[in-house]
This record gives sequence, C-alpha cells and structure tokens, in this order.
Amino acid sequence: MPILREGEFDIISHSVEQTRRLGVRLGSLLQAGDMICLSGDLGAGKTAFAIGIGEGWGAKVPLTSPTFSLVHEHERARDKLLLFHLDCYRLHSPADADTIGIDDILSGRGAVVIEWPEHIDAALPRERLGIELHIIEPTRRNFLFDATGKHYETLLDQFRGASIGVNK
Repeated sequence: MPILREGEFDIISHSVEQTRRLGVRLGSLLQAGDMICLSGDLGAGKTAFAIGIGEGWGAKVPLTSPTFSLVHEHERARDKLLLFHLDCYRLHSPADADTIGIDDILSGRGAVVIEWPEHIDAALPRERLGIELHIIEPTRRNFLFDATGKHYETLLDQFRGASIGVNK
C-alpha cells in the first residue's frame, strides 16, 4: 500500500536555493491555463518557490512578491504568454477575488500562481496543483503536492520525474 495517495508527492527542500530550483523545474512544465496554489505559514518559502516558477516559465522580468499590488503579470519572451502571480493574503473572501479581476486571470491567457489561495478558494476552480509548504527548520521546508484532476496528476508526475528522476 502506498504511503501517499494518487496525485500526492512529498519532498523536502534544504535551502532557499533548492526551493527556487524546484520552482524552476515546475515552471518549465507549465502551460497556459495551469493553476498552482501555494499555501503555508509566513516565511515558508511560497515566494521563493514562485520566483523559481517564473524563471522556469521564462518570464522576462524576475518575479517579486505582489503583496501590496495583489497581482503581477509577467510576459514570457518566447511567445508573449502571461504568468499571473497573485498574493491573496490581504483578501478576505471569494467576493474580494472579483476586485482583482479573477475571471480574466483564470481565462487561460497564461499560467497562474496563487499564494494564500485559501482566502479566495470558493472563487477558484477545483482542479489545480496545490502545494503546502511547511517550515521544518530554519533552512528546511517540506512540500506536499496535491494534484486535483487528471491534467494536474500528469503535471505532478512530470514534475516528479524532472525533480528526482522517478515517475509513478
């Protein structure tokens, strides 16, 4: 009997740099319309991971935290597709998602990375790749990936293969 259920993957990062590199691996696999949801305590590494995703995606400009502006759009050089990076920490309900144009963001014009998705969860599609980050020690983080939907299970399997060389 497997330890994790189908669609789950658990990995530990030992540094901010390794967290960023894991993000690069995931970002290189994303397609327009993909949604990545990052949850975890303050300081758990969500933004460091998102920065790596942007690098792997091919964003022209490095990602920075959208804490105060709530949404940053990053264009990819090779095809002009967008990567939307949201920080929903200051939002309090799914109705607040309308104020940032969530329907346009989720229209498929690009990939979407959401920090603190639990604040607007009811406004988001159920199918997604959810990632919970937990602080283990000052430099170690536990990542628990949870893929909901066949597309995201395939994406997670590709990520697993790209990260540790093992597919399911």
